[in-house]
Amino acid sequence: MPISRITLRQGYSDAALRQLSRLLQQTLVAEFDVPGQDCFQMIEMLPAVQRVFDPNYLSGGRSDDFVLFQITAGKPRSRRQKQQFYHSLCSALQREMGIDPDDVMIVIQFNSTEEWSFSGGRMLAQEAL
Repeated sequence: MPISRITLRQGYSDAALRQLSRLLQQTLVAEFDVPGQDCFQMIEMLPAVQRVFDPNYLSGGRSDDFVLFQITAGKPRSRRQKQQFYHSLCSALQREMGIDPDDVMIVIQFNSTEEWSFSGGRMLAQEAL
């Protein structure tokens, strides 16, 4: 039950945004134990002045093509699952969209089912997972 926010530069076409979304979802399903229909993504394109980042901090060098993935998930994953997810997403983005892995930052946060209400003001029950 992750919800993902993808932040990137302005200028991507609708087709490229759909491809980015598809690659993220495919990787979440394949590597992060996410059901196929569990897809909640917010994509935001921001002008350069609203994307402030260090091009070299803990990276081989970020360009203006820097893409940030922020993922909030309700079920913890193992260290191995997270590492495989990072690697697989970066590989898919490079292979299919030409996005340099140094331009990809992924931040994952976990919380409990009590922090989720999918609709109707109802708290998600642990048994629903």
